Amino acid sequence: MSDFAFATDETTRAQITNWLNALMSMRRLSRPTLEAYQRDIAQFMAFLTHHFGQPVTLEMLQNLHTRDIRSFMAMRRQKGIGPRSLARQISALKNFFTFLERHNLINNQVLHLVKAPKKPASLPKALTINEAKNTIAMTNDIEARPWVAARDMAVLSLCYGAGLRISEALAICAQDLNEGALRVKGKGNKVRMVPLIAPVRRAIDTYLESCPFKPAGHEPIFRGVRGGVLSPRLIQQRMVQLRSALGLPPSASPHALRHSFATHLLGNGGDLRTIQELLGHASLSSTQIYTRMDSEHLLNAFQKAHPRA
Repeated sequence: MSDFAFATDETTRAQITNWLNALMSMRRLSRPTLEAYQRDIAQFMAFLTHHFGQPVTLEMLQNLHTRDIRSFMAMRRQKGIGPRSLARQISALKNFFTFLERHNLINNQVLHLVKAPKKPASLPKALTINEAKNTIAMTNDIEARPWVAARDMAVLSLCYGAGLRISEALAICAQDLNEGALRVKGKGNKVRMVPLIAPVRRAIDTYLESCPFKPAGHEPIFRGVRGGVLSPRLIQQRMVQLRSALGLPPSASPHALRHSFATHLLGNGGDLRTIQELLGHASLSSTQIYTRMDSEHLLNAFQKAHPRA
């Protein structure tokens, strides 16, 4: 917790540690999410230390005004932080203040009095069906080593054919594979079962047969060339090569394949509740964005094809 050594007093530093530990044990947040929360609170404490000219104490947090929070938000905007990142940071700070209030350490509703920045409405960038298929098929032409090509094809097939996040795909173990279904551990360690369609299963089997490494049943199956667990960065780099070869936009990423999975399902009659379960979304509102996305695709197709458009 050295990030806070010069920005807070010992008591406040201890409470930040307690808060982060509570998040880890009770909410089971992923490590990247916890690291983001830690960065958020560290930046806020550093700002307050500079703002007031002394290390942060619980008493200081108790006496914060809305003008102090607005000054912090203005400083973050000057550093080029977008509305989405700033809104997430304010949410993290609210969570910390709620933790302190629950333990009767402070009672200050200042963060709830400040309006969080509006998140810009953005739609995920999906590939067309042909673009998604060609991206996966092109892997063999990009990579000369057969087992590495089979590995990358299997990972990308999981993103598009099963709607997995890249982190979920790379965490798959042999014991997660069943005949027609896949056990997936998603955000917050929530487990879901996803149908394993034949092309995806074949891609995984081809990789497993050709892979020179044989990890145990409880270990991730996807491996780097030296036998270690495969890094997501390598798959992201592979996508850069593939989109360059196919002339795809910069938005074409492993995550775009997951978006394509949802969009194409919806476009072919899939219902939102089913898609929500397949994607592992905690809230239906996260899935509803695909209805807007599909409407945009229909409108674009209409405008391109209709003689009066």
